[in-house]
Amino acid sequence: MGQKKLIKFAAIKEYENVLEYPQDMPGKWAAFFKELEKGTVNIPLEQLPIEQTEKPLVLELACGRGEYAVGLGRMFADQNFIGLDLKGNRIWKGASIANRDGLKNVGFVRTQIDQVTQYFAKYEVDEIWITFPDPQLRLSKAKKRLTHPKFLRLYQQFLKPDGIVHLKTDSPNLYLFTKTIIELFGLTLLTATDNLYGTKFMQSDKWDDRCAIKTYYEGLNIASSNRIHYIQFKLDKELPLELDEKLKDIIAEFEVTETHDSLARNGKQAME
Repeated sequence: MGQKKLIKFAAIKEYENVLEYPQDMPGKWAAFFKELEKGTVNIPLEQLPIEQTEKPLVLELACGRGEYAVGLGRMFADQNFIGLDLKGNRIWKGASIANRDGLKNVGFVRTQIDQVTQYFAKYEVDEIWITFPDPQLRLSKAKKRLTHPKFLRLYQQFLKPDGIVHLKTDSPNLYLFTKTIIELFGLTLLTATDNLYGTKFMQSDKWDDRCAIKTYYEGLNIASSNRIHYIQFKLDKELPLELDEKLKDIIAEFEVTETHDSLARNGKQAME
C-alpha cells in the first residue's frame, strides 16, 4: 500500500465523522449526528441512545469521494447524510472536506455494501443515492449491480415505505437494467431520462436541482457516453424471488456496448 494511502487511512481513524465497521448503530444515527454537531470527541457509540429520527436521513451508497453526501449536506442543513464505501482512501477526501467546511450533518461509514443492513434500523433511511457505480457489465456479475433485486431487498429493510432511490449513471446498460427491474417488479417509477443535462429535461418539472452535483467519476466519463442517465423510483412493492429467474432471461438479451476498461486501454486510468 502506498504511503499516501497509509496516511489517509490513519487520518480517518481520527475523524469523528468516519465510522469503520461500527457495531450496534441501527436506530442511533439521530443521536450520533447530535454528538457530531456538539463537537464531541471520541463519540461513545455504545452509549448512544436509540432515538426517533427528527431529521431526514439520506444515504449515498458506493460514495467514493463523497461528492453527493457533501454536496447535499451543503444544500440541506436540516437533513443528515451518510456516505458509505469500502475504500477508506476515497472516503478520506469527502470526510476531510466536510470537516474543513464544518458540515456537521455529513458522516461516512467504511464497510461493504452487502453488509449495509447491519447499520440501519427499519425505516431509518429516507432516501438512497447511487451515483456512478460500477455497472458490472458482464452478465455473470449482474448480481453485483447495486440496483439488482438482491440489493434492493437489502435497502427495503431500512428504507421508509415512501422512500426514494436515485440512480445517476453514464452506463446505458445499467440504466436499461434498472428500468427493466422497475417494470418487472411493478415498482413506482417517478423519473427516468437518458439525457439528464439535456435542455428539454432540465427545463421540465422533472428536473431535480440535486442532480447538478457532479462526482469525480462523472468527470472521467468512463463509459465514453455523451449522456448522463438518471432514474428516481420507489421500493414500494414486494420483490418476489421467483422473478429473479425471469430477470436473468431478460437481461441475457441485452447487448453490451460499453466497458469500464476503456480508460485503462487508452492510458487514462485515474490515479487514486
